[in-house]
Amino acid sequence: MNRIAEHIQMLRASLPEGVTLVAVSKFHPAEALMEAYEAGQRIFGESRAQELVAKQKELPADIEWHFIGTLQTNKVKDIVPFIHTIHSIDSLKLLQEVNKQAEKHDRIIRVLLEIHVAEEETKHGMTPDECRTLLDADLSALTHIHIGGLMGMATFTDDMERVRSEFRQLAALFRELKEKHPELADFKELSMGMSHDYQIAVEEGSTMVRIGTNIFGERQY
Repeated sequence: MNRIAEHIQMLRASLPEGVTLVAVSKFHPAEALMEAYEAGQRIFGESRAQELVAKQKELPADIEWHFIGTLQTNKVKDIVPFIHTIHSIDSLKLLQEVNKQAEKHDRIIRVLLEIHVAEEETKHGMTPDECRTLLDADLSALTHIHIGGLMGMATFTDDMERVRSEFRQLAALFRELKEKHPELADFKELSMGMSHDYQIAVEEGSTMVRIGTNIFGERQY
């Protein structure tokens, strides 16, 4: 068994039932993704539209592609024909653009709302209040998206209590919004946790972890 397959097997064994593994394959070559695919992995996360489009053309058609990076509105049209889930919606404007492009292809795309809970300025996303305001708005015109939940990143730090606290805040917001908006039937996913902190994220209620380094090794820039 190859190294990537071994890593996937170990990760799957460590994740409780109901937690989805997204293999973060950005900056890794298509051959590495193919090794993961052959080990049974079908969900892959990319963060650059250009790289994603190139890999999608090269790799098997049954891969479920997730976009996990910052998405510019002018790049939405490039990924909409095939994308399954976009994790990084941080504004109503971006939501409307995804809906518009999805309508052209007669597709419904699952989106996650990105929340900024970390204390790092470099992280993207809405504040919890901005997210509440967005969901209180009339979104009935957005017929080609399903709002599937929330996504967030904790601060990159060795202070695991701080990481836990940030994940806990995000999980509390997720539960609050789920209860307040029963009309959002697809609001089920809480995407949080990466290679260095996914175990804490799972303990705090994550339903989806985004793992790259622990599968593919360090990125090849």
